[in-house]
Amino acid sequence: MAKSFNFVESPGHLIRRAQQLAVAIFMDETAGFDVTPVQFAILNALMDDPGEDQITLSGRVAFDPATFGSVIGRLEAKGWVKREADPGDKRRKLLWTTPEGEQVALKMKRAVGRAQLRIMGPLEGDEKAQLMLLLGKLVNGLEKADPLA
Repeated sequence: MAKSFNFVESPGHLIRRAQQLAVAIFMDETAGFDVTPVQFAILNALMDDPGEDQITLSGRVAFDPATFGSVIGRLEAKGWVKREADPGDKRRKLLWTTPEGEQVALKMKRAVGRAQLRIMGPLEGDEKAQLMLLLGKLVNGLEKADPLA
């Protein structure tokens, strides 16, 4: 009988599982805000670069541009983001956080910080820095090698 692939020890499975756990911890710590990790990233990216266009922003937060508009729509419905057509190109949508969206993002920082500490909790001091270095190297290397990533 053929032996199955040992997915439990594969990097892809472990990365997917770590991501599931990280999202669950994020959602637990930010439960009172009704926000997803991607929504939090969008709010923070827009605070850094207000008036960013939708396509550029989707790349910055590493989210699929095809479904990005629906995420922005949910943030608009909450009153946290406003979207306007670019005066120079009506097809291009520019985005800003609203004052309420900025306040909510700032209030979430402490909860998100706790989530990050919980995510890294099982690791020792040097291991935390090593993991961050290796994850950064992995992501950067894969993005350069695979333009679809």
